[in-house]
Amino acid sequence: MSLDGTGKPPAEANLTKILGSRDCGNSPKNRFVQDLAVSMECGNPIPEAFDEKVIWEQSSASQMQGKKVLLAGLSARPKPATITISHAVSHGKVGAACGEVTFPDGNRRRFCHVFEFTNNKANCVAGVRSYS
Repeated sequence: MSLDGTGKPPAEANLTKILGSRDCGNSPKNRFVQDLAVSMECGNPIPEAFDEKVIWEQSSASQMQGKKVLLAGLSARPKPATITISHAVSHGKVGAACGEVTFPDGNRRRFCHVFEFTNNKANCVAGVRSYS
C-alpha cells in the first residue's frame, strides 16, 4: 500500500536516493508509513493521504492545521539528495518512521514522523508529529 498504489515512492522521490527500512517486508501498513515519511521529507506529499483537518506539529510551539496549509508547508522544504529510513512501524491507528536525510551540500538531519490515522486501516492521516 504505497501512496501511489505501485509500491514505489512518489515520482518526486525518484530524484532522491531512497534507502528503505527492512521493517516493511510483508507489511503494507509499514510500507505506507515509510512512503508517507519519504514524501514528507521530499516535500511532495500525496494530498489523498491526509485528512482535510490534519494537524502537523513540528515542535511544541509550531502547529499547522488543515491539508492545504500542510501541503504548502511541505512544498517549501529543501529537496534532499538521500533519505535513509531506519525504521517504519505501525500498530492500529498509529505509525512512525525515523531516519536521516542528506542534502546536496552534505549537511545531514535526523527525523522522526509519528502519524495518527483516522482509522485502523491506517490509510488517512489525521495528525503528524515531526521531530528533527
